[in-house]
Amino acid sequence: MNEKTSNLGGEKKNETRIDPQKAALNKNLETAAWGCFLIMLGGFFFVPDSLVKGGVWSIGVGLILLGLNVVRYFNGIRMSGFTTFLGIISIIGGGLEFAGIKGIDGAVFLIVLGSYLVLKPYFEKQKLFGKAEEN
Repeated sequence: MNEKTSNLGGEKKNETRIDPQKAALNKNLETAAWGCFLIMLGGFFFVPDSLVKGGVWSIGVGLILLGLNVVRYFNGIRMSGFTTFLGIISIIGGGLEFAGIKGIDGAVFLIVLGSYLVLKPYFEKQKLFGKAEEN
């Protein structure tokens, strides 16, 4: 269980336990993901647009963000809803741009956000998202 409930002086207090091993692993994973992101960003500035089709960079960023959360999941660490959301948006937007469809980023954003809100009770029940360090 993630939380302990104590009753001191008639007051209920929730305490969350932090697993130091998970916190350290999560920090290492985030550092590696940031490194991959910065390498990708450098490539974006360095490589001419004529060599790489539009959308590839966005797909790459999305894969980095979703990859971070997949590794968290398989290591028993809670995923970040924020980076998962950004990864999905990035992959969808990049895929649409790669396919030559432009100008619907706002609509895709709203659809993914709405889908997340509809599925949020399920995610909370499964305890998939939250602070990565929490047990």
